[in-house]
Amino acid sequence: MKYVISYDLGTGGLKAGLYQTDGTSAGFEFVAYPTYYPEPDWHEQHPLDWWQAVCLSTKTLLEKNGVNASDITAVATSGHSLVAAPIGCDGSLLLESVPIWSDRRARSEAADFFKRVDYEKWYLTTGNGDPPETYSVFKLMWLKKHQPDIYARAQTTLGSKDFINFKLTGQIATDYSYASGSGVFDLQHWCYKPAYIEAAGLKAQLFVEPRESHALVGTVTAEAAASCGLCEGTQVFCGGVDNACMALGTTGMGNGRVYTSLGSSAWIAVSTDKPILDVKKLPFVFAHIEKGYYTSAVSIFAAGSAYRWAKEALCADLSGDVYEQMNALAAESPAGANGVMFNPSLAGGSSQEPSEALEGAFFGLKLSTSRADILRAILEGVALSLSTCCLSVIEPMIEHTDAMILCGGGAKSDLWMQIFADIYNKKIVIANVDQDAASLGAAAIALRGAAFWHDYTPLDALYQVQKTFIPIEANRERYAVIAKRFTQWINALAVIHDSTPDEWRA
Repeated sequence: MKYVISYDLGTGGLKAGLYQTDGTSAGFEFVAYPTYYPEPDWHEQHPLDWWQAVCLSTKTLLEKNGVNASDITAVATSGHSLVAAPIGCDGSLLLESVPIWSDRRARSEAADFFKRVDYEKWYLTTGNGDPPETYSVFKLMWLKKHQPDIYARAQTTLGSKDFINFKLTGQIATDYSYASGSGVFDLQHWCYKPAYIEAAGLKAQLFVEPRESHALVGTVTAEAAASCGLCEGTQVFCGGVDNACMALGTTGMGNGRVYTSLGSSAWIAVSTDKPILDVKKLPFVFAHIEKGYYTSAVSIFAAGSAYRWAKEALCADLSGDVYEQMNALAAESPAGANGVMFNPSLAGGSSQEPSEALEGAFFGLKLSTSRADILRAILEGVALSLSTCCLSVIEPMIEHTDAMILCGGGAKSDLWMQIFADIYNKKIVIANVDQDAASLGAAAIALRGAAFWHDYTPLDALYQVQKTFIPIEANRERYAVIAKRFTQWINALAVIHDSTPDEWRA
């Protein structure tokens, strides 16, 4: 039997997935690695930690599943976005630690760039709707200004999954989906925009010319094989950015396919043949795995992490399966949480929320308010924020909106899924893919590249509905009223937070 391996390179660690050639999963192995925060707004990881995770997870995956390395025909990687690791002329990694997607140190560089480039035109060209300073071009501008010796030695830069491909094959490559997070990619023409590279004052050679996700990068070298446990000569395909791989693995490829991901943060993403762009709400867009398609998304920054905050701050007395007990408590409170509302912006406001300065807040606390009310209000607040701030942005672009696939760790809670069904006023569908979506997306790329698949239609046959949640009419009507109050409240909060002096913030 032949297999492919996919690598899902995430913020918290790497998941290696073993797949049969029909796309059936045969096993997973996860290896964690740290993120470093040396200064405020600095979020860094060590690329060699990613490589060590590939090596360890591959060897363990093969050993645990009794599979010979010779039976692995191809690999592909899904990688977290907006990384630009500098590589020297000799192929050396020039920085031990590199900024990852959430790093925001380049604020002044972004501000300087937009003195020369109109922001709205830039956004409409690139679709880069997250805070600008997170995108690769501004991180490179920061590198040039603050570490000029490293910048001068840099021959090119590599994204997270591209670095893994480089370690495996010795070849420099990237794909369209990852390149579209560079800050200089023209979505309409599927190429870099030289005027933006020039405005940034950067060397054009730093931006690797992109190719299709299923294009062959090269084969595993003898040196890499000795380190990671794959056979020399194993095919390595280009792979894609995590947003696009997750969209592919969750919904397959097609126009108008939509899902909600509910993890530490949360987003709603839709695959379309045209990017969804809005200069006010700023959905963030990536080129998709299939050329000619796009994945457009809207997000909030704290979702499952807000519930984790409640676990640590409000439920320290609970033991065992604490989340299960929290859900049981929350279920004791009725829809509407007895008048309590929660704004989940514990990590700040996204571009879709009324202000980036937003912070978390409760409304409607009374002497009679119980812990159950507060816990239910947190679950409702996440769903209300996604519904009022995010879903409304992309819903007009989706033809069939009667159902929503929901994936991620939050999908384990039946109570939360029913709350989403009631607030979204849609059937919520939980499928078997769930948290393995990015792994499956990368595996599909490997299967297509290795010619086991001719396109991505075999994904459709792999999905199995495990649970569905139908809106409860009485709850739906109540939440429709609450949603209006929630919108009024967070708009008022935005005004307050926008006028709060920085020195007052903790």
